[in-house]
Amino acid sequence: MSETLDDDLYKRTKALLEPGEIQLNGLIVHTGLSGREDLEMHELTVDLNDVIADHAGKGESYIYAGNDNTDFASNQFQGLTLEDDEFVWECQQLLRNGEFNLVFYYEADADHEAILEDVEEMGYRVTGVRGD
Repeated sequence: MSETLDDDLYKRTKALLEPGEIQLNGLIVHTGLSGREDLEMHELTVDLNDVIADHAGKGESYIYAGNDNTDFASNQFQGLTLEDDEFVWECQQLLRNGEFNLVFYYEADADHEAILEDVEEMGYRVTGVRGD
């Protein structure tokens, strides 16, 4: 299923899942997209929003870019529910070694294995990261 392709990125992702207000799991999507394919990367983020929201059971969601919030970095996004702006996921789009990796965090009660399977079925290499 998911294998660790980048130990450093895995460790950094795992550290961000440390216990906090909510229990989180995550995934790293190794896209193969170059820094010049930012439009394709954004389209993939939209597709992954649908996958994660579906398996989180939170209904329809939208992507918040945080342009009006100084706490957000560039290439950091959140999926929020349409109904009440409830947290669904957070994502960072990282350019490493000339290719984009997308790191997502979401509540641990989402179906982690189903999310990983769906991403793999989309044709991407994915590394799952459990917060527990």
